[in-house]
Formats: sequence, structure tokens, C-alpha cells
Amino acid sequence: MSAQASTAAETGVESLEVTAADGHRWQMPAVIPAQPRARLLWLPAMGVAARHYVPFAQALCARGIAVFIHDWRGNGSSSLRPSRAVDWGYRELLELDLPAAAAAMAARLEMDASILGGHSLGGQLGACFLGQNPGQARRFWLVASGAPYWRAFPPRTRWWLPLVYRFLPWLAARIGYLPGRRIGFGGNESRSLIRDWARTALSGRYAAAGMPADLEAGMARLLVQARGVVLDRDWLAPTSSLRFLLSKLPHAQSHIRVLDGRALGALADHFTWMKHPGPVVSALLADD
Repeated sequence: MSAQASTAAETGVESLEVTAADGHRWQMPAVIPAQPRARLLWLPAMGVAARHYVPFAQALCARGIAVFIHDWRGNGSSSLRPSRAVDWGYRELLELDLPAAAAAMAARLEMDASILGGHSLGGQLGACFLGQNPGQARRFWLVASGAPYWRAFPPRTRWWLPLVYRFLPWLAARIGYLPGRRIGFGGNESRSLIRDWARTALSGRYAAAGMPADLEAGMARLLVQARGVVLDRDWLAPTSSLRFLLSKLPHAQSHIRVLDGRALGALADHFTWMKHPGPVVSALLADD
């Protein structure tokens, strides 16, 4: 794995070149204050490129937090795109890509005060990754995140979710990948990733095909400070789904803050907060 930095001086955003052990390559944006007091590795939502979190990173940078934004395999700057011939699942993300991203961050900025955080799927895989690598961070941040388990959703949503969770893997298997941009869910995603995601959504348990590690046991051992931010109009990640995810971290010190439209200054849904990150940053740093 390698990391090579270049700087876009006009925006204050650096770009770290990262290579995983299997040759997958991507660019990791980094926004670093002159005197950082902590560093954050941020994991995006499914289908969302790293560049869309730059305003969030800049708002955190203004508060002394250095932010490194991962790009998921197959999205944004990734050298790969899913197809019938090119496939991957949670195993590649957890065993290859995230270790490479963490190593690139450490090579650029060595410090003990580390945070891992994520949006939606990023929060879920962040919990799985931390469970297998507990020394990576002392604090864990989740924004608009939670487990997709159908029973963890309110009744008005719960009844139809199992149908979706069975249809999407079928569609991905039939086409060779999930055409997320065409159907309006995520990006174009690999079929094995969708299969891993749907398995958790139906069973409530995290596992990665081909990865022998017990992800659930790893999360159950975690000793971290977890802080979650819920947007009150976010049907994709309601408070109940976040609580279910945090229940898998029974030894974590957890705190949840719910933001409404008045607090955010915009529609408090799954994605709008990314353009209005100030209140979310304040909620995450409330005790600092």
C-alpha cells in the first residue's frame, strides 16, 4: 500500500493517493488545520463520493479536527467500477481498503487522538472495522446512520422493507451489479456488496462473505465513546435503527442527538445536512 500527497491550495484540500494490497487505487481528500487536536477518518454513505463531504470536513477543520475522507471501492475516485466481471463485498472493504486508508492517514498525520466516523453505510462498516481493529480510534461518530435491519424501523416502513431487501440482490445478480443510479438507490454497486448488505438487513447480524472473523463479537468487545446524530426527517436512518446498531456495542459510552429542521436550518433528512454541516459538527463536538 502507498500514500502520496498532493495539495489543492486554492481549496485547502489535500489529495492522498492510496493503494490497497490488491492494487485498487483511489484518492482520499484530507482537510488538515495548522494545529490539529484530533484526526478523523470519515466513511461515506453507499454511493456517495468523498468529495461531497468536503464542506463537512472544512467545518470540522475550523474546529481543529483533521479530516480524511475515504472513497468506497467503485465510487468517486476509485479505479474500479462494478460489473459482471468485477465484483467485491464487505470483505474487500474491511480487509483491504479500510486498512489502506487508515495507514495513509497515519502516514500523513501521526497522532494518538483518533476518531472513526461514518454516514449511513459508513457508520455500519465503521463499527465492523473498529470491532476488528479496536486500536484505530477512541471515539466513534455516526451521522444519519443505523442498521438496515427491517425490524428496527417504525411500523409504517417495516412491513415493506423485506421485499426491497430481497429484490435488490436479485436485481444485482441478474444484471451483474446494482444499477443504483438508474433506480435511485445508492450508486452503481457490486452484487456481492448488496448481498452482504441485504443479509444484514434481513437477519440483523453483520457478516462478510469469505471473511472468517466474527464481526458481531468484535463489536461487542469495543470500548469507545460513540456519538450519533439523527436527522428527524430521515426515514432511511431513524433513531430506532441507530439504537439497534449501537446495541451491538454494549460497552461503548453512547450518546444520541436528534436535530430537526429548525436546528439544521434546512430539511433534516438523510443527505441535506451535508450542505449545512455546521449544526452537525456542533452536535458531534458538544462535549469537547
